[in-house]
Amino acid sequence: MTDPQPVDQRELLRQAAAAHTAASQDVETFLRRLPEVPDAADITEYATLLSREERARGDRQDAADAAGLQLPSMESE
Repeated sequence: MTDPQPVDQRELLRQAAAAHTAASQDVETFLRRLPEVPDAADITEYATLLSREERARGDRQDAADAAGLQLPSMESE
């Protein structure tokens, strides 16, 4: 039996970054076609897209942390 291949954290980070980029592009595409007066369906779609983008951003950050790219907090104390 062979040992499993080690996980390349950098590749996982690249994939997570690509997923986040795609989610951000979907938000941009939505905003480009948004009517002047949004209706309830537009608001729901926007909320869904933002939620997806935020999850993707969180996944990207988790992958960055796993790859050793932890950043100090940028929040002021």
